[in-house]
Amino acid sequence: DIRVIDHGVGHISKSDIALASAGETDVTIVGFNVRLDNGVQSQAKHHNVRIIQHNIIYELLDQVEECMAELLEPELSEKKLGAAEIRQVFSMGKNRAVAGCMVTEGTINRNRKARLLRNGEVVHESKIDTLKRFKDDAKEVRAGFECGINVDGYDDYEEGDIIECFELVEIRPTLR
Repeated sequence: DIRVIDHGVGHISKSDIALASAGETDVTIVGFNVRLDNGVQSQAKHHNVRIIQHNIIYELLDQVEECMAELLEPELSEKKLGAAEIRQVFSMGKNRAVAGCMVTEGTINRNRKARLLRNGEVVHESKIDTLKRFKDDAKEVRAGFECGINVDGYDDYEEGDIIECFELVEIRPTLR
């Protein structure tokens, strides 16, 4: 929500900073082809008032647009890191199983978000709890290599299931 508090001509002064900071947060003063009076920059910093000031209108508009875009909520986008096909299921005792996998694409990373797919449908979504190469713990396993995977909170693996590893990335929206 953007609200214009005041507008005028002339230099940006300390009284402009006082007016802008009176009970407001996330305040920006925009100045085109004007100077700042002495002490205005330090007072603005003290009161958390942003000043956008340019002598070229296109640069001013670009920076105002960036400032407005920062007010928008970021969108979450999913980035697939890798996938592994379950080739064999190993029982590790009571109610515990490990999926013996071949990494088919990208990289599988321990502690990253993961989902288990069966016949193209998501069966479980959590994170990769355990990742092993032979008997050794691994941080990541690349495509073309075998590994053992345990997805947190899931033990009902079947041969042919796919484990996808992914991360959520924040994308800042733009106004254009």
